[in-house]
Amino acid sequence: MVPMCVHEFIQGQAKVRPDAVAVFDGDKRITYRELDQRASKLAAWLQASGVQEEDAVALCMRRSADFVIGALGVLKAGAAYVPLDPSYPKNRLAMLLEDSGVRLVVTHPCVAKQLPQGSWQALVMDGCAVNFDTDSSPLPIRNADPASLAYIIFTSGSTGRPKGVQITHANLFNLIRWHHRAFGVTPNDKATMYASPGFDAAVWEIWPYLTAGASVAVVDESVRTSPEGLREWIVTNEVTISFLPTALAEAMVELPWPANTPMRFLLTGADTLRRYPPAGLPFALVNNYGPTECTVVATSGIVPSDALSGALPSIGNPIDDVQVYLVDEQLQRVPDGTPGELLIGGASVGCGYLNSPELTNQKFIADRFGNNKGGRLYRTGDLARMLPDGQIAFLGRIDEQVKVRGYRIEPAEVTSVLERHPAIQTSFVMACSKDSGETRLVAYIVPIANAHVRADELRRFLGEHLPEYMVPSAFVTIASLPLTVHGKVDRAALSAATSENLLIDEAIESPKSEIEQWLASFLATLLGTARVNRDDNFFNLGGHSLMGAQLIARVKQTFDVELPLRSLFDHPTIREISSEIDTLLQVKLNAMSDEEARRILETLPAESSL
Repeated sequence: MVPMCVHEFIQGQAKVRPDAVAVFDGDKRITYRELDQRASKLAAWLQASGVQEEDAVALCMRRSADFVIGALGVLKAGAAYVPLDPSYPKNRLAMLLEDSGVRLVVTHPCVAKQLPQGSWQALVMDGCAVNFDTDSSPLPIRNADPASLAYIIFTSGSTGRPKGVQITHANLFNLIRWHHRAFGVTPNDKATMYASPGFDAAVWEIWPYLTAGASVAVVDESVRTSPEGLREWIVTNEVTISFLPTALAEAMVELPWPANTPMRFLLTGADTLRRYPPAGLPFALVNNYGPTECTVVATSGIVPSDALSGALPSIGNPIDDVQVYLVDEQLQRVPDGTPGELLIGGASVGCGYLNSPELTNQKFIADRFGNNKGGRLYRTGDLARMLPDGQIAFLGRIDEQVKVRGYRIEPAEVTSVLERHPAIQTSFVMACSKDSGETRLVAYIVPIANAHVRADELRRFLGEHLPEYMVPSAFVTIASLPLTVHGKVDRAALSAATSENLLIDEAIESPKSEIEQWLASFLATLLGTARVNRDDNFFNLGGHSLMGAQLIARVKQTFDVELPLRSLFDHPTIREISSEIDTLLQVKLNAMSDEEARRILETLPAESSL
């Protein structure tokens, strides 16, 4: 079958079902006719502005219908879209915009003011309308060559700079065609858009459905990190297929679901799946694996409800037209059951890294096993083994790249930024896992002689250059980095974090009120840390959205008040969370009669200060 481009598929859907809803975004409903027309208008403006085939056009936008229109418009213009997360620090956005060589950035009004200055021009989209005027007649939509670029997504890089992964229309077509077959996608399906646009899972959440005439629903931000709230949203909106990151998917399958839920498949990936679904779950849980370099998904498999021999769930089998090989250090295939590096070949393998031919040649090698002349294999750096039933067991990383909360991170990139701080002589960043399986980054630092540095100062400094998930949750001071006989950092010899060597914030204040003490005790257990001080930041201690949902549930159980998840992001310290609980309790009590208030106070635990 000759590969087709995404915009050709969607243009066909707009002709066949023009009034069907393509994208749900809150109260907005964008039909296929509107989607195609608005994307064509954007494409015409881009072409009139001089955008040529395979030019890169950045999309610095939040999850929204606007993002879908923007990406489709770029593809219609024959260009490649570069999705950027607007939550990234300005310095990082500037780096990505410079490295991608874009001249135009499509963005939202609220994001445009945050864009760094550079040689690029901002095109603002507002309320699904493109705010520009042009006297130019629309140019013919370019039917791109399947071998041309569709998008470029940046991932963490070991050199200290992110890597731009280049994916073609043919690569994307293979993902779409497999997805349609594997999950039986029809125009009656409704899927979710959950992932950040800068995460390659967003590619998978949008195009396989719109090309099939189905609908895409943008997940409401208010329920995005609450398993219970998200379940209700999915059921109410009659979602049939959803992708969720691993940690959230694990929480979702443990919830009770109505037997008549329209959901057919819950897709997950981006991290190691550690749970099997319970028997009786009314939909299938599907585990997926794939590096960004191989168009989102390389292997996939339905996870059975019965855990066999205590092993972790597999990552399934290769998808259509993708081959997987397990090799030793000499790149020779290993026997089934023997661990080896996982190589990926076939139609999903991208065309390398942007402006980095040397790194491309290191990671994308000639296909020595297949019959595809000129084909390439991608070296994942992942360790895996073949199971007796032909499925693949994921065993972890061979190199130093780590995953934290589903994000691929090169610790060297964090180290590169950390060592720009004037008080740091050298450093080493590594991932540490807790008994719960939770992974967090820990930075070991060797300060310059007589230098005084604080943890909060380092977090602020790193936060100017790196996204939040790449900022270490702990900083350990050491006199020097221990080295092996080969001159590499001796991880086993690194000191464990203690109260003596753990870098702390300047002002240390213990929890005061009984609510603060209760919060400190609960969070110390939840986060696996020895102590939590009054002004410690929940997220800097290693907390994340799912842990936040656990905290909110425990607050509800203990104090019978609803702590909004948004408030946890806006006011993440013990002092602030306690104040919020106090305020909610006061509001609740003030709305009651004296007798009701007395009964409530009697049922509150001793930890409450009211």
